[in-house]
Formats: sequence, C-alpha cells, structure tokens
Amino acid sequence: MAGKTSEDGANGLSYAAAGVDIDAGNALVERIKPAAAATHRAGVMAGIGGFGGLFDLAATGYRDPVLVAATDGVGTKLRIGIDTGIVDGLGQDLVAMCVNDLACQGAEPLFFLDYLATGRLDVETAARVVTGIARACEAAGCALLGGETAEMPGMYADGDFDLAGFAVGAVERDAILPRAAEPGDLLIGLASDGVHSNGYSLVRRTVALAGLDWDAPCPFEPGTTLGAALLRPTRLYVTPVLAAAALPGLHAASHITGGGLVENITRVVPAGMGVALDLEAVTLPPVFDWLVRTAGLAEAEALRTYNCGIGMVLVAAPDAADAIAAAVEALGEKPRVIGEVTDRPGVGTTGALA
Repeated sequence: MAGKTSEDGANGLSYAAAGVDIDAGNALVERIKPAAAATHRAGVMAGIGGFGGLFDLAATGYRDPVLVAATDGVGTKLRIGIDTGIVDGLGQDLVAMCVNDLACQGAEPLFFLDYLATGRLDVETAARVVTGIARACEAAGCALLGGETAEMPGMYADGDFDLAGFAVGAVERDAILPRAAEPGDLLIGLASDGVHSNGYSLVRRTVALAGLDWDAPCPFEPGTTLGAALLRPTRLYVTPVLAAAALPGLHAASHITGGGLVENITRVVPAGMGVALDLEAVTLPPVFDWLVRTAGLAEAEALRTYNCGIGMVLVAAPDAADAIAAAVEALGEKPRVIGEVTDRPGVGTTGALA
C-alpha cells in the first residue's frame, strides 16, 4: 500500500476526520431515551438501543388481529424547517403522515420507527426533531420502538437532513376499513391545522413569487412569521377516527394528503361510485386563501393539491352521521358535512371555494 502508515495511525485518519462522529450519535441516543421511554405502551418488550425493536402483539389483547403498515416522509416542508431553524414540529408531521393513514384502515397504531439522515449530525437539532417524534407517538398511543440516525458526509449539504418514518398498527379482522360505502353516504369533514405536509413545492414557489422571506410578517396570520405559520404541524386524527370507527355506520375514512380533496376521497369508495362535494361547505382558511390568490391558482388545481382546510373525511351512513359527528366533536373536532357518495364515478362539485 502506498503512503505512510503505522499501527498507531500516523496518517491521522479517523472516522471522525472523514465526517462521521460516532460520539455525537451516542450522545443523541442518550438525549432521546427519556422521550422514547414516555411512549411505552402494552406490547413493548425493550427500549431503544438494540439491533431491533421487540413488540409482543399478544400483550395488546387483540382477538383476531391484522397488522397494517404505513411509511412516509415530510417532503419539501423540511426545507422551510431547515432554513428557519424551526424543526420542533417536523417530528409530528412525520408521525401524523403515517399514523393517520393507519387509522383510515381502522387500525390502532402500535409502534413507530424513524430514520434521520444528515451530512453532519447536529445533536441539538436532531434531538429536537426526535423529541417531536416521541411526543407525537405518545399522543397517538404508539411506541417509539426504535430508529436510525445516518451520518453521511458528501450526501447532504451542511445543515441539511431528511426524515422518513414507518408505523405498524393492528385492527380486528372484522373491523377493517373501508367497508362498502353506498350512494347517499355523507362525507363528514374534519378541519386541518393548515397545509399539513403536502403541496410544499408549490407553497415554496408561491412564497418566492410573493417576494417574501420566511421571517417576514405573515400576511394571513398577524403576530407570527410566514415561516412559522407554514410550519404548523400536521394534525393527529387517530383518536377521533378510531372513536368513529367503533360506532355502527362508519364506512370509510380518507386522509387528505397528496392529491388533495379530489383524489383521496374516491380512494375509499367502491369502484363505479364517486363523490359530490359541496364547495360552499369547504370554507378556505386564511392560509389557503392567500396561497390560492397569490399563485393565481385555479380552483381545480387547489382541490387536487391542498387539503383546503379539511384534513380527514369520514364516510358515514346517513342514519349514523349525527352520532359519528357528535362523537368526534366531543373529542375537540369541528365536523361538517361537505358532500355525499354518488353512483357516478369521479368527483362532482357544486358551489365554489370561498
């Protein structure tokens, strides 16, 4: 081998010199252990730190369980979080994108695993992100069972990182959603907390078009910055959706993510059926009103890109809709009927977004 070498490392090379700080990784694990421990639930057999997370499904009390899995990321919303340093809510975005999807199958989230990749590990930033993940897991009733932090110099620019997550839940076989929806079923919309985690490539283009910086005063929410307003975390819908699923007459639930209101609801109705949306019941919150006006966005494009203020839709039999709406309202939601299932494929609309 060419070059000067010796048993005592005379070349001065080390893994840290190559850009990977093992001590920083160990420090992060120690920092997040208390937050992860707070997510403990029935079935967890060991804390973080092992080569794999152990979970005892029998300890959860299911009679005839079916496992449901979901995986997702946060998307280009991360860019705003990184640029502003406001990263605390990104963990909830990650968890919500996964566990909300599980709830749409009627599944209770059991455990979650995260993956954080970066060029150089900043322990403080990573700890804030993972603490947010743990808090969201605790709120959703699932354990943060493990994860991976990958330090990959040369793959990411300084300060950049990426997030991905993986959730597993369980549902009794005879309680799996969706069930067969029927024409005349009502669409009950649950409010979003903002843009959530979809459409941010368009959001960022719109902000650039407006000529605004992330620290500019927010034009649609006085008293905060534009960046902070756009980073409001994705709402967790697990508790209200599972409460609705426990009642007779809930036929389906649809998490409004990429594809917006137009493409997501039709995913949970039978082939040959569609939905009719009453757009006058879908009042645009200020953030969407500003995004639509600033970009000159056509109504159809807004409906297939953004959640437009509705983050989850419950599909309920007409004679069950009042009870389902009351159940989720008791949990802090503000349900409203925004349309119905039809016997015509596709999406029809009446009224206009306002």
